Amino acid sequence: MDASKAAPAKQVSSVLDATAEEEYASLSKLLQDFTNISSIDKAWTFNSGNGNGTQAMFSISQPNLLANKRKKFMLSTVISKENENSVTFQWAPFPVEMTGASAVVPSPSGSKLLVVRNPENESPIQFELWSQSQLEKEFHVPQTVHGSVYADGWFEGISWNSDETLIAYVAEEPSPSKPTFSLGSTKGGSSDKDCNSWKGQGDWEEDWGETYAGKRQPSLFVININSGEVQAVKGIPKSLSVGQVVWAPLNEGLHQYLVFVGWSSETRKLGIKYCYNRPCALYAVRVSLYKSEASELELKESSSEDLPVVNLTESISSAFFPRFSPDGKFLVFLSAKSSVDSGAHSATDSLHRIDWPTDGNFSSLEKIVDVIPVVQCAEGDCFPGLYSSSILSNPWLSDGCTMLLSSIWGSSQVIISVNVSSGELLRITPAESNFSWSLLTLDGDNIIAVSSSPVDVPQVKYGYFVGKANKGTWSWLNVSSPISRCPEKVKSLLSSRQFSIMKIPVKGVSANLTKGITSCFWFVEDLVYLRGSLGFGEEALQSLPGKVGSQDVNDVLTAIDHVIDMGLANPSKVTVVGGSHGGFLTTHLIGQVWYFYCCVTDAFYFHLHAPDKFVAAAARNPLCNLALMVGTTDIPDWCYVESYGSKGKDSFTESPSVEDLTRFHSKSPISHISKVKTPTIFLLGAQDLRVPVSNGLQYARALREKGVETKVIVFPNDVHGIERPQSDFESFLNIGLWFKKYCK
Repeated sequence: MDASKAAPAKQVSSVLDATAEEEYASLSKLLQDFTNISSIDKAWTFNSGNGNGTQAMFSISQPNLLANKRKKFMLSTVISKENENSVTFQWAPFPVEMTGASAVVPSPSGSKLLVVRNPENESPIQFELWSQSQLEKEFHVPQTVHGSVYADGWFEGISWNSDETLIAYVAEEPSPSKPTFSLGSTKGGSSDKDCNSWKGQGDWEEDWGETYAGKRQPSLFVININSGEVQAVKGIPKSLSVGQVVWAPLNEGLHQYLVFVGWSSETRKLGIKYCYNRPCALYAVRVSLYKSEASELELKESSSEDLPVVNLTESISSAFFPRFSPDGKFLVFLSAKSSVDSGAHSATDSLHRIDWPTDGNFSSLEKIVDVIPVVQCAEGDCFPGLYSSSILSNPWLSDGCTMLLSSIWGSSQVIISVNVSSGELLRITPAESNFSWSLLTLDGDNIIAVSSSPVDVPQVKYGYFVGKANKGTWSWLNVSSPISRCPEKVKSLLSSRQFSIMKIPVKGVSANLTKGITSCFWFVEDLVYLRGSLGFGEEALQSLPGKVGSQDVNDVLTAIDHVIDMGLANPSKVTVVGGSHGGFLTTHLIGQVWYFYCCVTDAFYFHLHAPDKFVAAAARNPLCNLALMVGTTDIPDWCYVESYGSKGKDSFTESPSVEDLTRFHSKSPISHISKVKTPTIFLLGAQDLRVPVSNGLQYARALREKGVETKVIVFPNDVHGIERPQSDFESFLNIGLWFKKYCK
């Protein structure tokens, strides 16, 4: 089932002596033990029906090195809350592997389970409907109807209607037919097979960039689970890419609405992965139904003219993750308007509410209500603003107006409760905890979560409220779980490590900047949360664009000096590693002679020759040259924002000027390459559309040209994240060996 019993991976090398071979094998085995630790991805709870506790199902994944894929499996448990201070999870003896499952979605009542299987070729998409004991139905949808169902966490949207007869979902629009060429003629879209003909490519179409290669048009479909009939939802403009669909509460009559997120792309599709700065809105589209002879709701064929699409959020530049309240009276959603308006990829979110017109009359739609506004500056440990990357499909407590969210707060992720009527917000995970917490699901008004830290494996937690409303507190119980088990050697190594979060003053910060910026700089063991990181307020975050390569470099060097002065780090064994923008920062750090500005004396002071600071460096898909990247990346607009700040958003063009290219180069690590001395290893994904492989290769070749010791590993089938299990394993194994070599 996994690779835990496989022999440690070996890299064939004729230059390794016996000692090096032994060290390599030891590190390989240790990394394999860490790799085999499972991740908890999702969880669901179901009423047992007999009043004896709750049944729960956990979706778990684990890297499989031999198969080079992440294995997915389900583990069930029965939850019994024996008294106020005790809860028991009775786990099934073994998990069940979900081979080939792209998405698993229980129905609202918990009586049915949808399993979607996307093929790896041109075979049909499989929809399986399971009851408690067996497979009830299976439908195969050919790719002439639609392509793969989106299960990516962003465009993804699979929603059951209230009577559990219809499922709305997002899938790729069918691929356009390609021209057929034959000796002597051209037939547009012909499917004839002939040894004297071949398929052409046809017109090139934009896709959504990194991790979405070939994904052009996410579209909306509805399947009837009784008949298997699939219909494309009519009336949605072709300029909209669709995602995150949910059924609206059932209106009187036979009209029901679907609410979805739409991203407009009338010109170019800019990369959307990790990019919350793409404008989007909530839309409603009507689906016409009729009652069958069995009194079940069926889809009714309608023309697109009969079904106009309504923009629900015209007054705001971003709206996503729509969730209806349990009574259906209001619609809540997140907004990344700060990201859209500034151009920053991920900024401080806000939470909003719309009173839903239950009569279907959208002309009476009231204004958008701000539930949690953007926080500009957070004093001390106060709420720094909302930073949430997902919302549960059912995030509501039984009062019908309190929802739970995971959000970044300082250097950790926490769980918060929000009353969407009053706006009252509470941090419900322990304030003294430095762990990061992820909300998995609700068990009535209780919480199932998972917590972890840099030195603690994920641990299942059970939260419950003690006391009366507005006067009680949340308590948390540890849950014994087979998911968090790991080898003794891993436990021993982790237990010997410690981590803490410390606040470090930043040198040279202008006096006119607020305390929210000067106090938001943290150091977590070997992880630096510099100004510009999430979780510290919008003002701190927006301080970085336009100052990349200077402010961030100064922050990291300040942190290193601080922990060296405290005796927590050995100055002769300092290494640096980073990926993507972290790789940008890594390659800046090994090349810069740094000065800092003192606002008191109005002078610059020599700080450090950073190239002498690090004994070794590692960069995963690093951005090294903005001037090269701007013409090859899926996010060229980012090059302008990073170089010019928020004003760069409005000056973005596909044809940068000489002045632009000059500024891009001056902001890039490659402008400092003549000073680099640090031995550096590069890990590059050949399919990276975000920072194409040419960026890292150019920098690595330049280092070799000047005699700096350099190692390059290119993974031919990996994208920006280098997440395929074998690639991830080889990447970090070589980073460990590289650092070990130069830290002796």
